[in-house]
Amino acid sequence: MALKIYNTLSRTKQDFVPIEPGKVKIYVCGITVYDYCHLGHARMLLVFDMVTRYLRLRGYDVTYVRNITDIDDKIIARANENGESIQALTSRFIDAMIEDEQALGIIRPDIEPRATEYMDQIIKMIKALENNGYGYAAKNGDVFFDVSKYEEYGNLSGKHIDDLRAGERVDIQEAKDDPLDFALWKNAKPDEPNWESPWGKGRPGWHIECSAMSVNTLGETFDIHGGGQDLQFPHHENEIAQSCGATGKPFVNLWMHNGFVRVDDEKMSKSLGNFFTVREILKKYQAEVVRFFILSSHYRSPLNYSDANLNEAKSALTRLYASLRNIDAENCKYLDDYAQRFLDVMDDDFNTREAITLLHEITHELNKEQDKASERAKGLAATLRYLGGILGLLQDNPEAFLTKGDVDDGLSAEIINDLIKERTSAKLNKDYARADEIREQLTQQGIVIEDSATGTVWRRS
Repeated sequence: MALKIYNTLSRTKQDFVPIEPGKVKIYVCGITVYDYCHLGHARMLLVFDMVTRYLRLRGYDVTYVRNITDIDDKIIARANENGESIQALTSRFIDAMIEDEQALGIIRPDIEPRATEYMDQIIKMIKALENNGYGYAAKNGDVFFDVSKYEEYGNLSGKHIDDLRAGERVDIQEAKDDPLDFALWKNAKPDEPNWESPWGKGRPGWHIECSAMSVNTLGETFDIHGGGQDLQFPHHENEIAQSCGATGKPFVNLWMHNGFVRVDDEKMSKSLGNFFTVREILKKYQAEVVRFFILSSHYRSPLNYSDANLNEAKSALTRLYASLRNIDAENCKYLDDYAQRFLDVMDDDFNTREAITLLHEITHELNKEQDKASERAKGLAATLRYLGGILGLLQDNPEAFLTKGDVDDGLSAEIINDLIKERTSAKLNKDYARADEIREQLTQQGIVIEDSATGTVWRRS
């Protein structure tokens, strides 16, 4: 079965055929570093981490580029608000972003260009647009892209130029020839960072930064461009127009967009008070639970964040880990039939939802095995580990995961083990009231006790 990927541009799933056989070049719009990463960022990071992992598993030589926007209006405003330099602000939040990535088990991109490091390339691209008749210098010193000159504008988003022009939400500036035209270069303002250019001192518009960084790291035409659905218009639409306008060549073969994040069925926003950073979430939930939760939905579907949904994800992941407890499958081979089914669902537009459903099926079969030392049980456990690993899951020690708490509830593993020992001793002494009292105490604090012929084990609920 060929790998099929949904192309936002064509609005269809299509067989993935890389430009160069065996190699994949992918560019993803990264984070504007003026604040801590939020849940929407986490989804984008995890989705394209999953995509990159899977493409490599399928044998592709992947070059993964994800940029950092380290100069734009929001960054300048936040630095001024904080009374600090732009470099100090962006450096701090780049470090924080890397920490969040590491916590979530996200593989770093192969190339991580920063906009401020590509100023020569940005200026060169704007000059090419001007020479090709797509760019023009306005009276106020700004340089704009002339949208009317690019006939395919709107193809990615499905928006028609006339409808956009008639929309009240379009910001009309006198310096523009047309309200749809967008900035390529912004004339320097007092107390803002600026660079020398043929149009005077200034700084780039946001859209041109990604065009310059992608083309200069991956070439004028590359395989996949990704990002959040919110970037489809105008950012990615503008990227296509200015990249094609500058090079005269197709820009990207396939566009991927992950879906929106909602919180309790409402759009996530600071104004609604339902805005969560990755760090806030990781104070309540283990990082792998967050990863499992995000990958449990298809990447193009809306993702609804709520404590109930996170708790459900935690319970589901706990069941997977519990089935691996006390099974030594380190040197066992995974089962080919399950592995092929896993590849089949992942080949269908990276369907992690169905892939995780298959992990639950394997867990169900594993739990039915009476002899956990049998070859069948070991093979199922090895398969669960292997397939989970493709998604960056189930790589922790089961005992460690099951006994590790999400938050500090005052009950360390040492305290719990001491209580378990006291309960065992109470049962041997036929002090069943005390034994029941300890069980109830632990239950009230989220500890599940499981008695068996071989002894008592416990896990956090």
